Parts: sequence; C-alpha cells; structure tokens
Amino acid sequence: MEPDDILGNLPHSFPFRMIDRVLEIEKGKKVIAIKNVSIDEPYFSGHFPKEPMMPGVLILEAMAQTGGLVFQSSFEREEGGIPVLARVEEFRIKKGVIPGDQLLIEAEILYIFSNLAKVKVQAQVRGDLVAEGTLVLAKALLRR
Repeated sequence: MEPDDILGNLPHSFPFRMIDRVLEIEKGKKVIAIKNVSIDEPYFSGHFPKEPMMPGVLILEAMAQTGGLVFQSSFEREEGGIPVLARVEEFRIKKGVIPGDQLLIEAEILYIFSNLAKVKVQAQVRGDLVAEGTLVLAKALLRR
C-alpha cells in the first residue's frame, strides 16, 4: 500500500495523519506501517524544543491509526464507517522517540466482536521496542 492508498483508507489528513507508509497488510489480521519522525513535525516547536521528543499520545495515535487500518480492512465495502479508538488497555511507553527515528508499527487483531475489535499494537525503533499495548477500536458511522 502506497501513501496515496493510505489517504483513501484513513480519515485523517495532515497534520494528524501519523502513518507514512504501509509495508504489509494481511486483511482483517495484521498491518505493519511506518511513521518517519521528522524535526519538521509541528509539535516539536513546543514539545521540549531544546531536546525534542515525540509526545507519547502521538505515538499512541500512530498505533491507533495502524490498528484502525487493520480493523477497517475487515469491513465489507458496503458497510461503511470508520474505526475510532474506544479504549486503551495495558499501554506502555518504554523509550523516547526523537526526530530522525522511524517508528515501525505492527497491529494485529486479537478478535472482532460486532462493531468492536481488540488489537494488539507495538512500535519499534531500530529493533528496540518503544511502545506496546492493546487497543479497543469501534466502528463509527460519520454524522453528516
């Protein structure tokens, strides 16, 4: 999946799209994606400007977006809706993420029940685990 394909599958846009590329997708099962962390990210101007660090909530958001892609890949086309974060379980940030790092994010569906999915997520930088947890995602219909 290329960046243009991601734009069609993620409801987010700049500056809140936290996935740059999808490396692997196994529909309804697993997605591996990357987020290139650049000093040009808008949050670095205020998040420890002298020693910039990616905010933990944005690491979580990148992981939730990756989880959303794998959950959404299980939808039938005519179903519609978008995955939204409903709950965060057992989430841990183990190391900081700084400009120049590349997050390798893996999301794997543990199970789907009705309009909910439980997804195991983890993020690595150069092979080191930086964050992991379990997310519950819900399929939401957009109000217009």
